[in-house]
Amino acid sequence: MLVADDSTVMRRIVVRTLRQAGFDVSDVVEAADGRQVFNVVMTEEPDLVLSDWNMPEMTGIESLRAIRAAGSTVLFGFVTSEGSDAMRAEAASAGAAFLIAKPFTAETFRDVLGEFVA
Repeated sequence: MLVADDSTVMRRIVVRTLRQAGFDVSDVVEAADGRQVFNVVMTEEPDLVLSDWNMPEMTGIESLRAIRAAGSTVLFGFVTSEGSDAMRAEAASAGAAFLIAKPFTAETFRDVLGEFVA
């Protein structure tokens, strides 16, 4: 699992919330920008990417587009501060499976990710 956010604190919060939701976080890799997201997906092939939208180097949506253009079908979703209908539509059209808007809870993660992660 790859957790990407330019804020170290937010990456820790996402991992903690995943743990509270009952997900196995023993094999989590972290990334601080969209370029790292792309590189990790291409080299380590995670099962799931949870990415912020606004990050340096390459935004989350730019990294998703690059990942899809490179042929990867990794399960990719956003955990971000904005969840407008337009943003959700853009995420879906780029190949994202979901968008979780901040603030989120363990229950939110269970509800959204439970559909995708056993």
